[in-house]
Amino acid sequence: MRAKTGATSAQMHAANWYRSLAAYEQPNLRRACWQLLNTLVPYALLWILMIWMIRRAVSYWWLAAALVVAAGLLVRIFIIFHDCCHESFFASRRANQLVGYVAGILTFTSFEDWRWSHARHHATAGDLDRRGMGDIWTLTVAEYQAAPWRTRLAYRLVRNPFVLLVLGPPLLFILAQRVPQRGAGKRERLSVLLTDLAILAIISVASMTIGLRVYLVLQLAVMWIAGTGGIWLFYVQHQFDGVYWARHQDWDYFQAAIEGSSYYRLPKVLQWFSGNIGLHYIHHLRPRIPNYNLQRCYDHTPILQTVAPITLRQSLRSLSLNLWDEPNHQLVSFRSLKRAQPQRTLPR
Repeated sequence: MRAKTGATSAQMHAANWYRSLAAYEQPNLRRACWQLLNTLVPYALLWILMIWMIRRAVSYWWLAAALVVAAGLLVRIFIIFHDCCHESFFASRRANQLVGYVAGILTFTSFEDWRWSHARHHATAGDLDRRGMGDIWTLTVAEYQAAPWRTRLAYRLVRNPFVLLVLGPPLLFILAQRVPQRGAGKRERLSVLLTDLAILAIISVASMTIGLRVYLVLQLAVMWIAGTGGIWLFYVQHQFDGVYWARHQDWDYFQAAIEGSSYYRLPKVLQWFSGNIGLHYIHHLRPRIPNYNLQRCYDHTPILQTVAPITLRQSLRSLSLNLWDEPNHQLVSFRSLKRAQPQRTLPR
């Protein structure tokens, strides 16, 4: 495992410390309400400020700065939505559902549909035989080499940083999430419909008040920036040097959580905006721990501190890791395939 000490995954699996983490699963109403206040209120105020800036023709540099902060708050709203999907933000199931639906509308994400696919992600992360639901498209070297050229081209496009981080956010949050995912049930399909109708209602009200052009400019810009940050966070959390993947018969939930999810150590301000989700391996160990308890869990559990973090600079290398080399148990780049090919020599 990615550890500073010699602790093995098996030792971590067997230790009593894991059971002690249950104490951090207890939701705290005061913390939850404070997080809602310090996220939703500034987000609403920033929208009022940005509308004023456009109408008063304030410098685009000031508007751009406001857009970035609003996008950071939207990422934080998504983390609240994420916790509600795990029913961890509040003790009340109904409160989680209500806030989850509202946060889902703000982030253009259906509560029930996303919760369903995200549960599959937690149950299958790192399992080579159960890929394809709530994860980044990942092929093994052998699968890529055996695939037809159209599949290889599509895979390279999906893995291209420009497509992933620039084209990906609007395609995912604005278009793809307007329809239910394949295999979704009646409840999930209804959730998508209700979310889409709510978004249409917001657009209608906005067009009659602040104007459709102003709304679209602000909404699309905020969604684009927030979507890029969100996709990048999810990518780094499961696509990094040293990540764990295994065939189903060898797959282990604890090892997949500890080694298949990263500890993305961010500067404090980015950690705040991202709701401590950089402590992703703890989240996968105990998905019912709300985001506002993750840092306390880390601080009070010494063995969790043995996992080596990934820094901002180190995380950039993830963009060049594209395929799973199954025999060597590591992610490799497309370029490494060319280096591995034997050199052809001309006949004498």
